Amino acid sequence: MTWTPEFLWPLGVASAVAIVVAIAGAVLTEIGPWYEGLRKPSWKPPDWAFGPVWTTIFVLTVIAAALAWVAAEGTGARPLIFWALTINAVLNIAWSAIFFKMRRPDWALREVALLWLSILGLIAALGSVSALAGILLVPYLVWVSIASFLNLRIVQMNGPFV
Repeated sequence: MTWTPEFLWPLGVASAVAIVVAIAGAVLTEIGPWYEGLRKPSWKPPDWAFGPVWTTIFVLTVIAAALAWVAAEGTGARPLIFWALTINAVLNIAWSAIFFKMRRPDWALREVALLWLSILGLIAALGSVSALAGILLVPYLVWVSIASFLNLRIVQMNGPFV
C-alpha cells in the first residue's frame, strides 16, 4: 500500500461512501423499547461492541476497495468492483431498515442472506485483483455470519412478526 495520489483518491471516495453507509445504518438502527423487549440469545454480543466492530469492518472495507481499485487499473474489473460495492452498500443499509424501522426480523433474516452473498461477491471481485483486498473482507463475512445467526435466533425466540 503506497500513499500515492492514485491510491489516496479511491481511498477518499471509499471513505466518503463508507461514512454515508455507516450514518444511514446508524440512523435506521433504533435501540429502543421494541428492540429491548425482544428475547435474545445469551451469546448475543453486548450492544456496545457493535460500534467498534462495524467501525473496524468499514475501515477494512475502505482499504480493500481502494487497494482493489488501484490494482484493477487497466484490467476491466472496475465496473464489477463498483457494482459489487454498490450492491453491498445498499443491502447493508436495507438490513437496518427492515429489522429496526420496519420491525421485521423475519424479513431481515431473508435479506441478510443476500447481504452475506454480496460479501462473498465482494471477496471474489476485489480478491480477483488484490489478494490482500479479499483477505481484508473476511472479518466482514465472519461478523455478518454471526449477525445472521443472531437474527435467526431472534426470529425463533420472538416470532411471528406482523
